[in-house]
Amino acid sequence: MPRVNVDALTALARRALERAGASAATAATTAHALVAAESQGLASHGLTRVPQYAAHLRLGRVDGNAVAKVARSKGGAVLVDAADGLAFPACALAVSEAIARAREHGVAFAGVANSHHFGVAADHLAPVAAAGMVGLAFGNSPSAMPAWGGKRAIFGTNPIAAAFPRRNAPPLVIDLSLSEVARGKVMVAAREGKAIPLGWALDQDGNPTTDPKRALEGMMLPAGGVKGAMLALVVELLCCALTGAQMGFEADTFFVDAGNRPKIGQAFLVIDPGALAGQDVFDERIETLVKTMQLDPEVRLPGARRSALAEKAAREGIEIAQPLLDQLNGLAQ
Repeated sequence: MPRVNVDALTALARRALERAGASAATAATTAHALVAAESQGLASHGLTRVPQYAAHLRLGRVDGNAVAKVARSKGGAVLVDAADGLAFPACALAVSEAIARAREHGVAFAGVANSHHFGVAADHLAPVAAAGMVGLAFGNSPSAMPAWGGKRAIFGTNPIAAAFPRRNAPPLVIDLSLSEVARGKVMVAAREGKAIPLGWALDQDGNPTTDPKRALEGMMLPAGGVKGAMLALVVELLCCALTGAQMGFEADTFFVDAGNRPKIGQAFLVIDPGALAGQDVFDERIETLVKTMQLDPEVRLPGARRSALAEKAAREGIEIAQPLLDQLNGLAQ
């Protein structure tokens, strides 16, 4: 596979999104986020999303000229309206507002409504950790999992992420989908013609399947059974009931070009450690836990692998499949 410079890939993705109808600012923010995901080895949320987003822009599922704005605010709470645009500018605004309000109030909650796919949940929290604060991110998505005991897809894969800053070290970054695997991995398997393991998904009839195309037509299985399903319910309520966003079952799947405007939601919680036990105590507690975890040499800190891959990509570029590179070039011309 060819290896391409990060900046060159970002420019290519930006041009492709602009050609599809995104404003220059939206295209730049989105391209940066997708290439960042690719550089961390997260292909399911990386450059494979450019053709998907481009199709949604062209067919009106998303407004390329939308400008996110603060719709309501009160103390440490703020609601951002993504205005049916791509999610990344709206999430950036929400996180910025939450950081500022957490500095003032000690804690802040920012919700985003009328949004779209928001990529790697944890990446939105990088500014929070850089500000020395704790961040949590939540997002709902088009229905892909049943409620526990049900036979219809109701919840999305509904990721949860958290970032905990460390003293003189990269933050601890936790990011997980509430399905057994992220649905984007099934999308990649379908594109590459590879089978998926049993236990990832069900077909439309509720039967276990190893066929990724049948899985995309059916349902994902929740991680941890009933516990994962209950956590998905929590995320759905945080992202929709508090923000007014559409539930997963009200949004058409991202994996088709035509469909409705998803209008889904995201939520970000930001906490200033100095408002509680204090920064010094927080730092000591984090490092005590990390040192204890690392007494076992097999333990890998969460986020470490992604960070190492991103550093390698910055030095050496990113490997990208030739068919996808050709597709991106075609979209950019």
